[in-house]
Amino acid sequence: MSAPKKILLIRFSSIGDIVLTTPVVRCLKQQLKAEVHYLVKESYASVLHANPYIDRIITIKEDIDEVLPLLRSQKYDWISDLHHNLRSFKVKQALRCPGASFPKLNIEKWLLTNFKINRLPDVHIVDRYFETVKELGIKNDGKGLDFFIPKDASVDVQRLSNNKLIPGKYISMAIGAGLATKNLEDAQWLSLINSLSMPVALLGGPDDTLRGSWLASQSNNCVNLTGSLSLSKSASVIEQCALLISPDTGLMHIAAALHKPIISVWGNTIPEFGMTPYYPSDLRIENRKFEINNLPCRPCSKIGYAKCPRGHFRCMREQPLEDIVKSAEEMLGK
Repeated sequence: MSAPKKILLIRFSSIGDIVLTTPVVRCLKQQLKAEVHYLVKESYASVLHANPYIDRIITIKEDIDEVLPLLRSQKYDWISDLHHNLRSFKVKQALRCPGASFPKLNIEKWLLTNFKINRLPDVHIVDRYFETVKELGIKNDGKGLDFFIPKDASVDVQRLSNNKLIPGKYISMAIGAGLATKNLEDAQWLSLINSLSMPVALLGGPDDTLRGSWLASQSNNCVNLTGSLSLSKSASVIEQCALLISPDTGLMHIAAALHKPIISVWGNTIPEFGMTPYYPSDLRIENRKFEINNLPCRPCSKIGYAKCPRGHFRCMREQPLEDIVKSAEEMLGK
């Protein structure tokens, strides 16, 4: 087929998943010189606003009927479906143009979460996203993820924290994970904060402000920034930190895009789902993963739950906090 001139990428949500699509966006733009449009939910569009490889961001609030007339008018040459759900199927049916969907591996994940039969390929989701542009001759350039921080979102961390945080000499913690079974409990976060030799910046969204406020009230070693910063400003705080400690979250992937060392803590989800921190192939950036292996109930979900289905929450409650602290100190050269 002739080289497409206008391409639509579809990924509706969420923060981390969208960041993980950015290598495809960049490679399409640089290798094909095509006009790249991106269809995303309005609430997640800020992840892409500063991306120079995207020519147009098209947003929906809930239903794709909101934008179907606009999408039809664009006359796309190719659709890369990076979400592969009913909404994206409806877009493809409406536009009737060539394209490809990424292999979502739902059957393999179902087998693993329900019967602990692991048929998952050892392939990162970024490389599975590239399957949607393989026919176009696009190849992964190995440069990792992208997250672009607008100039007006750059944060003066010393001023923001009343000089409690010094660039390069503090640790960021992403204390929100969307679903509780992906997150440490409050007492565990507090133990980590009080055990670390560096001050800590607490990051999260509006739903995490209560936790952040409580942690800050219990420790003199942290600054609570939850709920007070935009996503780009949170990224600026991460860009200036020495290390990020995080569950399986969107901020973890933003930190990887910014080439930061990461300690990731895994609860009901597992690294084998293919969504570990993804770095440029020519950089050796240390990241360490903590998970409780050999639990018969794990993984219990490819996403997560509001509470542990078994009630014991061993996948997080048994995390070796002392080892996490030791790893952080080793990674920081302490």
